[in-house]
Amino acid sequence: MRAQPISPALLVEQLADRIAALPGTSWTRVAIDGAPPTRTGDLADALVDPLRLRGRDVLRVSAGDFLRPASLRFEYGREDPDAFYTDWLDEGGLVREVLGPLDPDGSGRILPALWDSTIDRATRASYVTLAPGGVLLLDGALLLGRGLPFDHTVHLSMSRGALTRRTDPDEEWTLPAYARYEDEAQPTLTADVVVRVDDPRHPALVKHP
Repeated sequence: MRAQPISPALLVEQLADRIAALPGTSWTRVAIDGAPPTRTGDLADALVDPLRLRGRDVLRVSAGDFLRPASLRFEYGREDPDAFYTDWLDEGGLVREVLGPLDPDGSGRILPALWDSTIDRATRASYVTLAPGGVLLLDGALLLGRGLPFDHTVHLSMSRGALTRRTDPDEEWTLPAYARYEDEAQPTLTADVVVRVDDPRHPALVKHP
């Protein structure tokens, strides 16, 4: 693999072109995947207006709004990396409320947020409808390798050294989960687009042989 440096602005434009060129007869479910220091939310936010300029309706959703209740997340303690990897994301809720309605025969009616993990209760979010041909931009961590029905995936990658340096000290206990993710899910090999962001200000597109 080789990495081709690219400016953040050009990266957004190229990704928007790529996503907008995907078939738009129903909906396009795009995952922007990466650990928190890769700033997946920033990239997903940056893609909204360029995709709208290209004629696509867009809905932004964050996987962080689809975590399981604290009683389930912390069943094995608050800092268990294996539970963090396998048990924190409410996959069923994400499919039921977001990804499933965007199946080719779906309704397009989505609940953009399900659970507020800061207060550990359901959100008061209202359902919204994404127009046919629209794009869902879902950002989050540890999203690939779960069998979730995405139509296009972008993985923001960091070397283990960079991830260690850029992870908040209070979150260092999650690092074994990300190492396991790289080994088991192999997102740098399975994602449709891989972007190296050891320094998020200087991304590089990863080219496979």
